[in-house]
Amino acid sequence: MSKPIVAIIGKPNVGKSSFFNYIIGQRISIVEDTPGVTRDRIYGETTWRNRTFTLIDTGGIEPEKDDIILSQMREQASIAIELADVILFMTDVKQGVTASDMEIATMLRRAKKPVILVCNKADKFGEPPAEMYEFYHLGMGQPHAISATNAIGMGDLLDEIYEKLPPKSDLEEENEKIKVAIIGKPNVGKSSLLNKILGQERSIVSDIAGTTRDAIDSEYTNQFGEYRLIDTAGIRRKSKVNESIEKFSIMRTLIAIDRADVCLCLIDATEGVTEQDAKILGEAHERGKGILIVVNKWDEIEKDDKTMNEFKKNIYNKISYATYAPILFISAKTGQRVQKLFEVINEVNKQNSLRISTSVVNEVINEAIAVVQPPSDKGKRLKIFYGTQASTRPPTFVIFVNNKELFHFSYQRYLINCFRNNFGLQGTPVRLMIREKNSKQI
Repeated sequence: MSKPIVAIIGKPNVGKSSFFNYIIGQRISIVEDTPGVTRDRIYGETTWRNRTFTLIDTGGIEPEKDDIILSQMREQASIAIELADVILFMTDVKQGVTASDMEIATMLRRAKKPVILVCNKADKFGEPPAEMYEFYHLGMGQPHAISATNAIGMGDLLDEIYEKLPPKSDLEEENEKIKVAIIGKPNVGKSSLLNKILGQERSIVSDIAGTTRDAIDSEYTNQFGEYRLIDTAGIRRKSKVNESIEKFSIMRTLIAIDRADVCLCLIDATEGVTEQDAKILGEAHERGKGILIVVNKWDEIEKDDKTMNEFKKNIYNKISYATYAPILFISAKTGQRVQKLFEVINEVNKQNSLRISTSVVNEVINEAIAVVQPPSDKGKRLKIFYGTQASTRPPTFVIFVNNKELFHFSYQRYLINCFRNNFGLQGTPVRLMIREKNSKQI
């Protein structure tokens, strides 16, 4: 199920970032910052009343200004509004209603999304300031007085957000379509691959890197099943992310990865594996997604009977954390092996959602212990009492031991490899959660 998205919109200096930092920094529950997007955080996750949602911070917008930077801020806001399930329209109660507020209100009415009007900088406890009633003129419903700096009114506002989030059933997929994100750096052929699959010019194809700014969903059915294909903007190197709109394109890509069941990580065969490829693939790995590495433009490579194996070896050397990911060599231009993708996507999705009984998990653990004895330190030896699978997507196992400090990374890796040897788990990360038997966490 997709996480709902809440976007914070408003003119500059009304306290959007202060509010964002309070909600995310407070660690109400789950908190995930987007790595490497900007020096200022613009995208994070939090949970309130057992509903996890994504919070988007935007630059301030001044709709009547023609300045290029303000124009980019408006573009940021437009993207955030398009993505959002709920919009927080933040104003400054001390400034009162401004012309910018009126224009932003008009923009938000056109969006036809649930909007919560927030009057920030109401810094005193007690009755809301009299100035707040002026904001009824915006026609956005009842204003909510808060102070992001002094944490006044935050709980009531979060309750209001909770009430306006889409029902869980509305966020579920209509059927069991596998969601596939096509990710990679700019100009590796993501849009060309999507167009080849769909048999039509669904996405603009251009030799200019970064043509696709938006994440685009396409429904697709073939003999292998039903799919939702998500084409994304390429993630650029940090040094090249100097437009605010590009920063939001990165955010879109990371949200697309979050939404996906399986990520197709495209690599340009003519360039080989780059540092940027490894970083992009790492985003999918860290989020526990099913991963299929797709080497595109294979038709442009001169090859012999050793070329493919050497290329695979080079990929795994540079992304040693994801040697579980299958590699497929294709040409989006000619269609070579494109249909083969879906057989592998189905298998990777199956492995990522694999559920294994506790008895079978413990059989493998006991066999692993018998072959390689657990490590010891200063006369104390690690004892593994038992294990169980806690969750899927990715397969996550809880292992109960006598002392977590003795469970070295190398032995954890050995145990994961034993799971892979017995269960397959191709194309999916595997995670271990280590618990001490007598801890309160049981």
